[in-house]
Amino acid sequence: MSTGSNGQSAGAGALLAILRDGRARTRGELAQLTGLSRSTVSQRLDGLVAERWVVAAEDPISSGGRPAAIFAFNEGARVVLAADLGATRARLAVLDLGMTVLAERAAELPVDRGPEPTLEWVATAFRELLAEGGRDLDHVCGAGVGLPGPVEHASGRPVNPPIMPGWDGFDVPGWLGARLGAPVLADNDVNIMALGEHWAAGPEVDHLIFIKIGTGIGCGIISGGRLHRGAQGAAGDVGHIRVPASEAPCRCGNTGCLEAVAGGASMAAQLRAAGVEAHGSRDVVALMRAGDLHATRLVRQAGREVGAVMASIVNFFNPSLIVLGGDVAEAGEQVLAGVRETIYSRSLPLATQHLGIRSSRLGGRAGVVGAAVMVVDHVLAPDAIDQAFEHH
Repeated sequence: MSTGSNGQSAGAGALLAILRDGRARTRGELAQLTGLSRSTVSQRLDGLVAERWVVAAEDPISSGGRPAAIFAFNEGARVVLAADLGATRARLAVLDLGMTVLAERAAELPVDRGPEPTLEWVATAFRELLAEGGRDLDHVCGAGVGLPGPVEHASGRPVNPPIMPGWDGFDVPGWLGARLGAPVLADNDVNIMALGEHWAAGPEVDHLIFIKIGTGIGCGIISGGRLHRGAQGAAGDVGHIRVPASEAPCRCGNTGCLEAVAGGASMAAQLRAAGVEAHGSRDVVALMRAGDLHATRLVRQAGREVGAVMASIVNFFNPSLIVLGGDVAEAGEQVLAGVRETIYSRSLPLATQHLGIRSSRLGGRAGVVGAAVMVVDHVLAPDAIDQAFEHH
């Protein structure tokens, strides 16, 4: 569909952006919403239908006369690959453009094996999942990867990641993109979880904080409906905020960090010191679920410590929703109760007047859904769609 420089294709992306809310619309409605003429709208819709981004159907509720054609976003037009890589585990999924999971897999995958063995496994698993979902690499519009460390989002390269030896500066999008033949985006794992939970919470939530309480502790910030990454991509690193009255040593070299007091690794260490077999955050949660009082007390206290740090952030940032996720948060009420207790008692009434604090809606899927949201927003951005049409 070559339109050269007369700009006729500009605006196809805007039509697609409108239809992405899931509502089907007629040409007339789209002309009204965009201010474009009906003939221009028709021309652009033809292009979107030809590329399968949009499907046309007859409007069953058309009033008399010839039924009007209605146009809807085609969620099955392409698929997205998503990988949520943690310190020791990976979750991968193939999703459609409406964030429906078509195939998924979770596996033990230590990230400290280094980038090439890890990503080789990811690329192979992606191909197997595509086959399971009845799709192939030609259907893929992009892949999103969450990594357990700081990532420079523009380049997708990890930056001095503390628990990822060998990954510093590694070109994740370049290496994986060459094997998948599709664009690859990478970000910090907590950021993609925040994107996933924001998608689940719905567009009416503009200011959200997602806290991951797992082996370590981090948070992702949605501000004005967009992910806030900060100048170096390090926004939300709350795990190393100091907790008053604690001298617990942290892996970062300081003492008294929130992570060293309330992270899953530190709780497991405290249980081991008391003679209880616990190696990581999942063991702590399993013990708590089995009724172990020591583990339950630690988890509840961890919630309070996280709440104390978050109370300052609530006063500073004034979110409307705080979502808790990660292994430890999945332990449910004990953590939630501890976090709520301190946030509501220490934050200013105005900041907490309409503040919701709840557990993750997506659970273990938050990361893969968020990685897919990141890719779809990039690939279907109005500018990207318009450019694609210009190059046809």
